[in-house]
Amino acid sequence: MVFRCKTQNYAISKKGNMELRNVKIEVISEPQVISEKFKKQEFVVVYDENPQYPQFVKFELVNKSVGKIDGFRPGDVVDVLFDIKGKKWEKDGQTKYFTSLQAWKVSEVGEAIDFDEPPNFE
Repeated sequence: MVFRCKTQNYAISKKGNMELRNVKIEVISEPQVISEKFKKQEFVVVYDENPQYPQFVKFELVNKSVGKIDGFRPGDVVDVLFDIKGKKWEKDGQTKYFTSLQAWKVSEVGEAIDFDEPPNFE
């Protein structure tokens, strides 16, 4: 079952998986190797429910998901399934919080997907 917000471009499943639909790819970065155990690839999509104020949303593909954007180009219209991830970082008495959107599937608009089964990122 999918719960819908007021727009048809965004959905959340019962398990908390999220989808942004019918968005245009703006930029695709090259994969980056951060460490021996961690690599990532970023891409940006344009979400323009209100064309006067388009939103540029950056996603990360991490570890086994890197490369799932291969075959797509800027200008392609896609659906993105993702999770919201948050981290706390402390150093020298300072605390910072970070939020990232980790995509785990990028598909052509309308492609059948298994919305409730995200992959293991390890």
